[in-house]
Amino acid sequence: MNNLWSQILDNLSFVLVCAAIIVGLALAARLAERYMPEKRKVSPARRVSIIGICAAIATVLHVLDFPLPFIAPEFYKLDFSELPVLLCGFFLGPSATVACEGVKIILKLLLKSTSTAFVGDFANFAVGCSLVLPATIIYHAHKSKHSALIGLIVGTLCLTIFGTAFNAVYLLPKFAELYGMPLDTIIAMGAEINGNIHNVTTFVFFCVAPLNLLKGTVVSFLTMLLYKRVARPLFGKAL
Repeated sequence: MNNLWSQILDNLSFVLVCAAIIVGLALAARLAERYMPEKRKVSPARRVSIIGICAAIATVLHVLDFPLPFIAPEFYKLDFSELPVLLCGFFLGPSATVACEGVKIILKLLLKSTSTAFVGDFANFAVGCSLVLPATIIYHAHKSKHSALIGLIVGTLCLTIFGTAFNAVYLLPKFAELYGMPLDTIIAMGAEINGNIHNVTTFVFFCVAPLNLLKGTVVSFLTMLLYKRVARPLFGKAL
């Protein structure tokens, strides 16, 4: 009975942390929009449809994730689902970015369920927002190709730093706890890839940070390459 109660409390604490971070990101996006110099006028119906289309594309890209076993253990997978989320955010603003990221995760869970006790799904949302939200805010502060580039660079740095730190402090221990894989086993898996890995700190430095940096760089490059080209066919007007 004590063990069951402990498991309930552990799961409840995870749910509460997830809820707190989701609410915090949504509030940060809304607050940023208050200080935007210019807002694009889009009807509520069109706004919902754009978020839905971008989230659906993002879900497909998320489902098509793949491991990079020469960088990190196989349960760490790379996907480029933040690309359509960024396009959505560049067109509609920060709030739409967070909404699109959230809908993407919900659709992915409906299609594929979870293989990481929901920790990986929450990580994809929170860490993904650390890329798309700063990039979107900076772009909307002064809409230009230059501000888009700066936003994507800042977003990639936030993704790398926050994603690495969040893994070390919370995600890895929580994954080990809920998934039932001892933390020592996870570190040992990393050590098989890189002999410099001996603890959580070196694990996230040599495995998680390069993966996040690679993802941010590729997604940023594709966004700069495509965002003007796909704006008219996807949204009906230029960004």
